[in-house]
Amino acid sequence: MNLQQLEYIVAVDQHRHFARAADSCYVTQATLSMMIRKLEDELDAVIFDRSRQPVVPTDAGRRIIEQARIVLKEAALLRQINTEASGELSGQLRIGIIPTLAPYILPYFLSSFLQKYSGVQVRITELNTAQISEQLAQDKLDVGILATPLPNEGLKTDPLFYERFFVFTSKEEKTLRKKYVVPQDLDTARIWLLQEGHCLRSQMMSLCHLKRDAALHNLEYEAGSIESLLQIVEINKGLTIVPELATVSFDGEKKKQLKAFRPPVPVREISLVTYRHFIKNRLLAALKAEIIAGVMPILGNAAKDQTVIGIES
Repeated sequence: MNLQQLEYIVAVDQHRHFARAADSCYVTQATLSMMIRKLEDELDAVIFDRSRQPVVPTDAGRRIIEQARIVLKEAALLRQINTEASGELSGQLRIGIIPTLAPYILPYFLSSFLQKYSGVQVRITELNTAQISEQLAQDKLDVGILATPLPNEGLKTDPLFYERFFVFTSKEEKTLRKKYVVPQDLDTARIWLLQEGHCLRSQMMSLCHLKRDAALHNLEYEAGSIESLLQIVEINKGLTIVPELATVSFDGEKKKQLKAFRPPVPVREISLVTYRHFIKNRLLAALKAEIIAGVMPILGNAAKDQTVIGIES
């Protein structure tokens, strides 16, 4: 038995397909199948039910694969201890980031991080909160950058900053002429939302006390991005709620369409999120420092009197 065999069975469990698992491990399907057969013979157990498509683990196989993940994580810890002892930051850093944050935060830290830590291979994937939480638990991601707090007790959060919410209205908006607004001022029948799965949608609904089954418009349009949301407000009038980083690139005219909230100002907490067995602590510290250095000068002065808008579980 060796670590390579354990990597192969974890790959097959992940892909549920021998050919795709072999591709992900950069070996031929014949090699991967042969090595898994040898492991099954050594353990005197059938790990996968090959008669089913997609391939699924047997009952015994599930327990073996679960233990294989633990062994591989411990082996990675040994390598990480050696890397950290050498004082050099290297290896792979797999980051998941929510789509309502990715295009607005990445320009402020990614380039400088890659230049400063050239030995680190960064892989970034845009995923929603539920997908990031799941992939952290499955060791498919190292860290998530997303809105917190989260209901998952198996995850650890390390807050980065607090991002204010603003109301964005169409140019023809006549009702919100105040300098500062409160959630009760917002006409909930005229609010446009992101589609299901976005944590920002959940926060918008919590802030405005909207029910999940509320019918807001005679046009059903749930945007997949903040940019689409802004466009639908412009075209169909009404309003929406946007986080601060999404407004940084607004020109002077567009900024006139923003309304600030009266204190307590609603904010979203943005954090680095890891699974409880995360081991790449020096990489995490470097990432946190780079994000804060890049983003904090961009954000406005957050009001002392603020309230974090949570995410519905």
